Amino acid sequence: MNRTVAIAGLGAIGLPLARALDAGVEGLSLIAVAVRDRARATAALAGFRQPPALVELAELAAADIVVEAAPAAVFDTIARPAIEAGRVFVPASVGALLPRMELVELARQTGARIVVPTGALLGLDAVRAAAEGPVDSITMVTRKPPAGLAGAPYLLQHGIDLSHVTEARRVFAGNALDAAAGFPANVNVAAALALAGIGPLRTRVEIWADPGVTRNTHSITVEAAAARFTMTIENVPSEDNPRTGRITALSLLACLRGLVSTLKVGS
Repeated sequence: MNRTVAIAGLGAIGLPLARALDAGVEGLSLIAVAVRDRARATAALAGFRQPPALVELAELAAADIVVEAAPAAVFDTIARPAIEAGRVFVPASVGALLPRMELVELARQTGARIVVPTGALLGLDAVRAAAEGPVDSITMVTRKPPAGLAGAPYLLQHGIDLSHVTEARRVFAGNALDAAAGFPANVNVAAALALAGIGPLRTRVEIWADPGVTRNTHSITVEAAAARFTMTIENVPSEDNPRTGRITALSLLACLRGLVSTLKVGS
């Protein structure tokens, strides 16, 4: 029996995911999407073999699996109904989950699951394994082209203008909780890393605006009793949204496959 899927958002993440599901993924059926611009969504879905229904955000909870790929501002409107209904909730805006950890307790009460995808990161299975034992530190350094950080609340609050940056500039250093709040469209990876490892307050994050890079780059260093390792990933920015890497939609697709596949590789 196929498990039904609903997606909030048809942007740089949601639309490629919807197309892949419509093309056919064994065990999964896309039945609904929720968007702000219905006319644009109708045009985007016109070529689908089985166009999903256009519904309101709260109605997504009718599906077995609810994927959030929308602006963080509407996170609650998507997450709470899904969790209250006992669904599998897969958030792309992982940073919005950090200040709402009461949703985890709600899921425990209703039988829902919150499944955080790896997203534009790598090696979360190794981080999770290391975190089963003592961990001294986890640090992530993110480098993005200045345009990829434009509009971040932290930059606006501190009057940081990146329009004329000519060399690499560190614009943030702190913990993952503050990074996710200050750069909600940019560092969902920091939130995912924190949840996989030692928590948002102990996970250290640096964010650099670097005109010398063309790809969104994340470097992670883990110092643990079981291992010391460093990982770097360079993501190609999405053409539709430079704040998002192309691999993010693919990561969500891999995550959904893992929910229904007979063989699942990785912890």
